[in-house]
Amino acid sequence: MGSQRYCVIMCGGAGTRFWPFSRESRPKQFIDFFGTGQTLLQMTVDRVRRLVPEENMILITNEQYADTVREQLPGVSTEHILLEPTRRDTAPAVLWAAHHIAARNPEASFVTLPSDHVILKETAFQEALRKGFEFVEKGKRLLALGVPAKSPNTSYSYIQKGDPFHSSHTLSHIKTIAEKPGREMAKIFVRSEEFLWNAGIYLGKAKTVIDAFNRDVPDMASRFDVEAFNYLGEAESEFIADIYPKISSLPVEYAIMDRASNSFVLESDLGWSDLSTWNALHGISPKNKDGNVTQNCRSLLYNCKDCIVAAEGDKVVAVWGLKDYIVADTDNALLICPIEAEQRIRNIVNDIRERFGSEFI
Repeated sequence: MGSQRYCVIMCGGAGTRFWPFSRESRPKQFIDFFGTGQTLLQMTVDRVRRLVPEENMILITNEQYADTVREQLPGVSTEHILLEPTRRDTAPAVLWAAHHIAARNPEASFVTLPSDHVILKETAFQEALRKGFEFVEKGKRLLALGVPAKSPNTSYSYIQKGDPFHSSHTLSHIKTIAEKPGREMAKIFVRSEEFLWNAGIYLGKAKTVIDAFNRDVPDMASRFDVEAFNYLGEAESEFIADIYPKISSLPVEYAIMDRASNSFVLESDLGWSDLSTWNALHGISPKNKDGNVTQNCRSLLYNCKDCIVAAEGDKVVAVWGLKDYIVADTDNALLICPIEAEQRIRNIVNDIRERFGSEFI
């Protein structure tokens, strides 16, 4: 059964909220944040090697990152790297992957993984994927992995659990998916114990995924509805280059997972973080007695508390008198920002682009 299991890793995002470390030319999935010698993308691939053979791994990324993906994953065949000609969110990418996999193996099942998340509980992750594959292979089912919501995080989307599946304590129908609620609504979600953090990890048989798109997003599905041979070799690249710019952007959560009557969620504590912000990195990193985090740099922090300091290159960073701040320094850009204002980093990036040019983005 293992040879019929595939993994699709999404690695085309821009990751502007981690500026100035994450750049358009090198988004966060290609960065070694923890000084381990592995980028987030490489860690993601290693995480699934025990469950999916390397020849069944599919990478989807933007054309501009093709060389970076090949450099970081030299063991992955070039024909298994699918290059998007333009960004169109996750739904078109998942549908493309489903057709590509079905053309190779009509009975295949696959898991879709973000390339830039952190999972600290590897054993729990392995077990959740095994259960997930077994579940979707037994019927026409779509499955999401949900993580117990331990705080009212406003950067995450949430999955509301519906009726349990056959009295299961961990498997439920999906009632709804809520995208990044405000603070007060997030508190309500957590208190209700009905909501899970959405880990962005989805499983299903390739045929089941295609059927869901045909049913729930027929306009998008019709663009991809061609003979199987169009999803192999040069014909695939030419076909995608033609249709992709004509497709609307849509997240897979709202394309099929939130609409389908056959969508389920498996609750599992994975030690998960989507690592979407500097504060998220601070939260999972080792801290000193004052709650400060330093990333890959030599630093002296005086009278500082709950800060995160990161720097590139051979330099020493000295900071005095800051509390709850981000200090991030690269060769041509420096960010000093309160952690509570980090949601404004995207606005800062846009302002820098407009005033100083794209070389700093």
